[in-house]
Amino acid sequence: MIYQHRYLDGSSLHLPVGKVVCIGRNYLDHIRELNNPIPETPILFIKPTTALVALNQPIQLPVGRGECHHEVELAVLVGQLLQNAEAKTARQAVAGYGVALDLTLRDLQNELKKKGHPWETAKAFDGSCPLSLFLKPEALPHPQAIDLSLRVNGEIRQQGNTQQMMVGIFELMAYMSTHFSLQPGDVVLTGTPAGVGPLTSGDVLILNLAGYEFSARVA
Repeated sequence: MIYQHRYLDGSSLHLPVGKVVCIGRNYLDHIRELNNPIPETPILFIKPTTALVALNQPIQLPVGRGECHHEVELAVLVGQLLQNAEAKTARQAVAGYGVALDLTLRDLQNELKKKGHPWETAKAFDGSCPLSLFLKPEALPHPQAIDLSLRVNGEIRQQGNTQQMMVGIFELMAYMSTHFSLQPGDVVLTGTPAGVGPLTSGDVLILNLAGYEFSARVA
């Protein structure tokens, strides 16, 4: 099924499907669990449009490429062009908030990191960004102070609050816009809290964003 941006209430969201701009290592507890150094500046990477799939569709794990880990993240839908923007302008450009999984081929990523190679094949493969329906901005008036969690088969795997981000949502969007133009329909992923781990066939996932729950299933 072809992915399209949609609002949770069913209302129309007439934006094209763009790229996904992501940050690595934006929650300190996640940095520590992977024994990574704390970055001096945000670590950015991009997923293409082919990475986007609806969260309510069965998640397809790549075969024969090692463990595929879940990373639950607040997703921000961009509604206006941002170039060299300030944080205030970035906030005004938000068209919606959702929750996403930054699926990561962890074994492959570790191999690439050891060799000093880019991460794209571990992070940007087809279907690597299952994404929920979007909440309108007014539904989350204080997005920098909301809970985010992931349960797998009823067990809490990841739990955090957006207050824990090292780089805030709008400061992050502004920083991204100095490197890549953020266009209407693009999605920004804001980092993941600790607790990442492997997914297996048949897993049932519940993603919670500020009390809004979204379910997913691994094929």
